Amino acid sequence: MAMTLRLTDEEQRALKERAAKDGISMQDAARRAIRDYVARADHRSQVAAAADLILDVHADAIDRLGR
Repeated sequence: MAMTLRLTDEEQRALKERAAKDGISMQDAARRAIRDYVARADHRSQVAAAADLILDVHADAIDRLGR
């Protein structure tokens, strides 16, 4: 699927410079950034769900400890 990514001149310059330093295309750099963004967001969601589960399962103990 194709999409258009509109960048400011500054963003484009920074992306071009970083991609060149890494020896990759601007497109590859943008795709990597998107994958990293999605992975971090997924991880945060999983951590939040795990924390909610722990709080639920151990609610009595946490309350006794003075949450």
